[in-house]
Amino acid sequence: MTSPHSQPVGAPSGPVPVPAFVDLHCHGALGHGFDDADLDGVRAAVDHHRAHGTQTLLLSLVSAPVDRVARRLGELGQMLPLLPGVAGVHLEGPFLAHGRRGAHDPVALTAPSAEAAERLIEAGNGIVRSVTIAPELPGAGEAIERFVAAGVVVAVGHTEADYDTAAAAFDRGARLLTHAFNAMPGLGHRAPGPVGAALARDHVVLEVIADGVHVHPVVLRTLFDAAPGRVALVTDAMSATGLGDGVYRLGGLEVEVRDTRPVIAGTDTLAGSTLTMDRAVAAAVSAGVPEAVARAAASTVPAGMLS
Repeated sequence: MTSPHSQPVGAPSGPVPVPAFVDLHCHGALGHGFDDADLDGVRAAVDHHRAHGTQTLLLSLVSAPVDRVARRLGELGQMLPLLPGVAGVHLEGPFLAHGRRGAHDPVALTAPSAEAAERLIEAGNGIVRSVTIAPELPGAGEAIERFVAAGVVVAVGHTEADYDTAAAAFDRGARLLTHAFNAMPGLGHRAPGPVGAALARDHVVLEVIADGVHVHPVVLRTLFDAAPGRVALVTDAMSATGLGDGVYRLGGLEVEVRDTRPVIAGTDTLAGSTLTMDRAVAAAVSAGVPEAVARAAASTVPAGMLS
């Protein structure tokens, strides 16, 4: 960022331009979740993130039965023309591993299939831009191929997959890792898991939540070093974003926010974040990531996934 002291003499003064951030993974804000908010609620949540620098975002939906997701896609399809900057929808489920479901309702989870993929593609009528799938589930391979053929970005996430299984999904066309390190096996020195598979493939972009809670700053900085130009900052922001501590809803689950940290009520399981992209960039810089690199991770890198 250029400081006022570096401006030429006589240069016009004024506010620094708002950065054009792109958020691939965002669930809402100001008490509104994209799973069920009406047009005014969706607009209010989008405007909140826009005020913090996000020019473009995907509306992320948590897991729900396929028919319910299809209905919501129909509703959102009517809203999107009225929401500048909303590039489409990210389906975070329901094709997720039960043991790595995080804040997703276990009742809503189901195995993927080519038929289910086709149902959601048709219901979305072009607005489904990305989908998160656990590639070890029965039917995942066929579903991945169907989504990829339809131009949908497939992300590996909420998964128990080992390195080989995740690598096979990336080789079938998946090209995104949903919030690296979270809701998946860790990066072990003998078992590199999904993170290792993503690092080993140059076409894969790795999402990361830079809020100082989901990923330690040392690991965050290491990820940027290991995958230059392939890390995308995301907020994974839920409906409590922009509000204080309290009790909220995420899909069918109750969420408690304590000191801005959302967890499933009565547990320590993280339930998204209350992050905005400007804070994510600041956290990455604080972790030692060069500012230009952090800003690219919040703009040009994720934008490339939508091109």
